[in-house]
Amino acid sequence: MKRSWAYKGNKFDYFALSPFYDFTCNNEQLRMRSIHPLDLTHLSTMMGMEFMLSEVVEPNLFVFRKQKRDSPEKVTPMLTYYILDGSIYQAPQLCNVFAARIGRALNYISKAFTTAASKLEKIGYVDAENEGVPSEPKPSKEVIDFREVKRIDHILASLQRKLPPAPAPPPFPDGYVPPPTSEAEKESESQQGGESQPPTLDPIIDQGPAKRMKF
Repeated sequence: MKRSWAYKGNKFDYFALSPFYDFTCNNEQLRMRSIHPLDLTHLSTMMGMEFMLSEVVEPNLFVFRKQKRDSPEKVTPMLTYYILDGSIYQAPQLCNVFAARIGRALNYISKAFTTAASKLEKIGYVDAENEGVPSEPKPSKEVIDFREVKRIDHILASLQRKLPPAPAPPPFPDGYVPPPTSEAEKESESQQGGESQPPTLDPIIDQGPAKRMKF
């Protein structure tokens, strides 16, 4: 609300012209009794709703507080109004200020996450494009071609026939008996020493006393 600043001599009367003023307040009762509406000696004895001039910054700012008086010493603040350069405003409540600030901060955070997500999507799109570009072929698993194997075996056999024979192995030292190299030699040796060798032990019947594990 903005009116002519001709009322600046009596700030409360100017504030009473605004739609924020409550005509059921204690200040209005004092006005009707021709008592100054901001007289604290009378207001402190009256219970109920009242307006107080809480702060003054001459000549442009005047702050009024609407409060509920429960006793001469106890009041509960309700709302705050101020006159700034002739205009009357209602001050926002602290919870509304916090809600607006938090909402603005969340909006900025949401925009930041949206921007970051869009940049990450662009990076992923570029990576996908790079993946689509044909790169150097990677070696795949080789498939065995048996015809090729036979051809290589034939070449190796022909080369082996052309090469000279391998030299004879050096003689064994005196007293050394080479181990048997074939199953026939093993059988002959087992037949020769069959009379002197003891019978083989059964792994289940002749396993001997039980052994305990050592920890």
